[in-house]
Amino acid sequence: MPPRIRLVFAGLSLVLFLVAAVPLYGELSRRSDIWWTPHTMLVPLAESRDRVEIYARGKPLTALLQAGQLRIAEEGGSITLAASDVGLRFNNWNRVRVERLSLLLVSAAGCGVTACMFLLVITGRLAYRGERER
Repeated sequence: MPPRIRLVFAGLSLVLFLVAAVPLYGELSRRSDIWWTPHTMLVPLAESRDRVEIYARGKPLTALLQAGQLRIAEEGGSITLAASDVGLRFNNWNRVRVERLSLLLVSAAGCGVTACMFLLVITGRLAYRGERER
């Protein structure tokens, strides 16, 4: 393979590798703590029953709140907690990770294919040998 064509294919392989590697790097270097429910969007206790159950000393938290058995001690005394005083935050990282898995696999496959092509071009394994007369 002429050096000029080899250089073109090597450059093309590197560019395609970078195109596949950028989303992969971006996903793997992202902070893992950003998937929590924001404080401004706390989920009320009643709406979270399908995702979490909270118990205190073996009793459900909702039953304790309804019975008025939970109190918060403050400087001037204690206040009874109501169900509206409790909010929950969820970590949605597992759901987001599953949604992005296919993109990561495609990017990883693209990186592998382009790295293989780059190595084949650089080592001269894809040399053009013309047609032979029979």
